[in-house]
Amino acid sequence: MFKVFKKLENNVMNPPRVLALGFAGLILFGAFLLNLPIASVDGQSIGFINALFTAASSVCVTGLVVVNTAYHWTLFGKIVIISLIQMGGLGFMTLATIVALIVGKKISLKERLVIKEQLNQETMSGLVRLTKYVILATFTMEGIGALFFATRFIPEYGLVTGIWYSIFHAISAFCNAGFDILGDSIAPYVGDVVINLTVCALIIVGGLGFSVYIDIYKNKSFKKFNLHTKLVLVITAALLIGGAVIFYLLEMNNPETLKNLTFGEKVLASLFQSTVPRTAGFYSVNMGALYDTSVFLLIILMFIGGSPGSTAGGIKTTTFGALVLTTLSVIRGDKDVVAFKKRISYDAINKSIAIIMVELLILVGVSFILTITESAGFLDLLFETTSAIATVGLTTGITPDLTDFGKVLLSVTMYFGRVGPLTMAFAFSRHHKHANFKYSEGNIMVG
Repeated sequence: MFKVFKKLENNVMNPPRVLALGFAGLILFGAFLLNLPIASVDGQSIGFINALFTAASSVCVTGLVVVNTAYHWTLFGKIVIISLIQMGGLGFMTLATIVALIVGKKISLKERLVIKEQLNQETMSGLVRLTKYVILATFTMEGIGALFFATRFIPEYGLVTGIWYSIFHAISAFCNAGFDILGDSIAPYVGDVVINLTVCALIIVGGLGFSVYIDIYKNKSFKKFNLHTKLVLVITAALLIGGAVIFYLLEMNNPETLKNLTFGEKVLASLFQSTVPRTAGFYSVNMGALYDTSVFLLIILMFIGGSPGSTAGGIKTTTFGALVLTTLSVIRGDKDVVAFKKRISYDAINKSIAIIMVELLILVGVSFILTITESAGFLDLLFETTSAIATVGLTTGITPDLTDFGKVLLSVTMYFGRVGPLTMAFAFSRHHKHANFKYSEGNIMVG
């Protein structure tokens, strides 16, 4: 894998391009494996487009599926899927670093540039140490999650199957993938506190970002946390609590979702459905029976997603926070955008606006195209597209009925969502030299 970085000697392969092509190569390799007859229970190839869609969903830690993961795939197919999820969640450069560390290979400067791009870091200081921490933290948290799952799955499915189910769902939850091999996601366990809270905890922790863990570990006090960590924690808590309350109010009288549950189960299900759009495609209630307002609520939560440097997708919590804070500063007439007595740089604000606009354009464009090629309603297609670009994996049930064109289009959308729109732009656009002069200022009327 490291041979690819030799191409960085010339200007053809910049770090964002290596990252983008690395994920693309991983998807194609996964599609080849899943297309083999040995991967399907019936002994027949699933077809390359379906295999490509499943591989893209796995590597991009999305969770959208064209067949039921529990029943269609053999043990080989399931191992391929969970391996792709783990590799997609960690990132292929992290895996390459693991191999390099094992064989004692030195990490070069150019390889560090790609690691920096993948982990969304501002500097190259301590990148190898951070990568080691990412690996250790990932396996530790997945292991703890698997232990909690085992308390439920082993008594129900036996020792070997129970351990396998526990490991699979711990990886799927922490990597914010949402694949399940139970058959109907977490719906059979809608009232199980251990299963629900373990899934929620893994999703939340996986979606915070590794730099947040390090800051919390080092400083241990909210007042001492850096601005990024403070924004991530506050916005995450607000979205989780606010989303759960609104979902409960919208769905509490829906006989197909919450109405027939006990009060405790309603609260648990509401919290679960508020957590999974962060971005993991598990569900504990019938997603196809949600009211339209609830579907739109989940679209908003999916679009925002998790936090930078994590396994989650979406525009990210800090991007959303920067936009909200900028809007408030304009309304108040403030010159600077301030949060927790810290000024947010204009570069961060401009980048946030660019990310939101690009993702919105992709979201609207893909949704409109799908209305031409697919038979589902617009809200369902908008939900499916948001789920794809935000790498969530939630669906109202239309995924298996998509046309081949729709599957390919959403596969590309998942890929864009996982790599990131700006990374894709930097990877394949020509870099323009900055002019050493400024144009005169002109005025326009806005609003």
